[in-house]
Amino acid sequence: MKKLLYVLSLLIIASMVLAACGGTPTEAPVEEPAATEAPVEEPVATEEPAAGEAVTIRWFVGLGTGTDASQVELEEAVVAAFNESHDNIELVLEIVPYDSARDTLSTQIASGNGPDIIGPVGVGGSNAFYGQWLDLTPYIEESGFDLSVFNPALVEFYQTEEGQVGLPFLVFPAAVYYIPSMFDEAGLAYPPSAYGEKYTLDDAEVDWNWDTFTEVAKRLTVDTNGNNSTDDGFDAANVVQVGYSPQWQTHVNYAASYRSGAASIVADGKSAMPDSWKAAMQWYYDGMYGDQPYMATGPLAAAPEFGNGNLFNSGKAAMAITPLWYTCCLGDFATAGGEFQAGALPVGDDGEIHGRVDADTMRIWKGTKNPAEAFEVLTYLIGPEGIEGLVLTGAYSGLTAIEEFQAAYFDGLKERYPFLSDESIAVFVAGLSYADAPSAEQYQPNWNEAFARQQTFFDLLQNTPPDQLDFEAEWAKMVEDLDAIYAK
Repeated sequence: MKKLLYVLSLLIIASMVLAACGGTPTEAPVEEPAATEAPVEEPVATEEPAAGEAVTIRWFVGLGTGTDASQVELEEAVVAAFNESHDNIELVLEIVPYDSARDTLSTQIASGNGPDIIGPVGVGGSNAFYGQWLDLTPYIEESGFDLSVFNPALVEFYQTEEGQVGLPFLVFPAAVYYIPSMFDEAGLAYPPSAYGEKYTLDDAEVDWNWDTFTEVAKRLTVDTNGNNSTDDGFDAANVVQVGYSPQWQTHVNYAASYRSGAASIVADGKSAMPDSWKAAMQWYYDGMYGDQPYMATGPLAAAPEFGNGNLFNSGKAAMAITPLWYTCCLGDFATAGGEFQAGALPVGDDGEIHGRVDADTMRIWKGTKNPAEAFEVLTYLIGPEGIEGLVLTGAYSGLTAIEEFQAAYFDGLKERYPFLSDESIAVFVAGLSYADAPSAEQYQPNWNEAFARQQTFFDLLQNTPPDQLDFEAEWAKMVEDLDAIYAK
């Protein structure tokens, strides 16, 4: 007898996403659920099956997307299809509202009655349960599961000191979004449409690195008199267009990963942020408050005429770097006749390309009594059957990690934005090779508080002019505070 939990309530959109897909998302934006609710049942207790009986595997949905009524209907259909085709396993669905899912899962795990499968859930959402995820390595090896269907960088993305704690499912690679008309007006070449290409600046071929990117961003930052920030007489107090917006990637870990590369930021219980991350933050600060700015300050970014934080959508930023999910939030710009394309990310100071990939997947609780069967379910949900039932139906929105199913996502994207070129789509796909490993949302002790403290530092940079900020002292204070947070 299949027992389902149907708890439908208002799902909070992904952490830190504000109105109109605003804010600073740590996960891909999700759709709002209906406010209707259904009776709550107790979770199915996991028991050892009698000989010949099907093993019960519980699938917990609520830490991320998946609780909207229309989503639940499609999830139920996938569960039914799985159960019809598997005599050895009975898959049971548990739906828990997002705002209570963390507490509910914590209680279940503490009681020893945790679910077998949890998801979809992003990296940040998983960190509240760090140490609770099953290492999939032996089950991949025993089952002969074919990892070659994934970009190797995405497999590595889920490797931690505890093993292979996940497999790719929904992925959101980053790229340089840009507005061609602004480049045309400034007489500048577009960002490269493929990784490895050079950039043409002042009739010379140069590397598309962060120095080049910065120079281009300066020339695309314009004041009310039409001067760019490299011109004499540029009026930084009256900027009408900026060259670059770190669109909702305004957190130390995000910004530094793009500029200076992924890094393990905790070692022996202490903050281990590298000096390159500190230099990256200085670059961002100079971009807002330097003599030749190329980014909006916090107050300017928050202004209504700059989109209340959604700068690129407002048509006030020539370039933005952000993951693929940001295409959710460009409706106003496109409706007004605006067109954008995607280019390659700049090469870092170390000669390497440093990207970011936001990602959602299914995970297995390491306390499961039936790990082999749970792995069988997991590979079904993230494999062709699950993709067809959960992604291609529209239950979940995102680019699938399996290449053969990616065209459908981009077909839908081009329906919304017919001007988007094939080269732009290819750039997004190529970005999957540059996942941040370890993730910018990697585990830190007391994760929520630590992540918030890093956010506070970035907010301080955005909103404090140089005559009121001692950068070195504030960086040192953040590190000191993180050490104290990690030690709690």
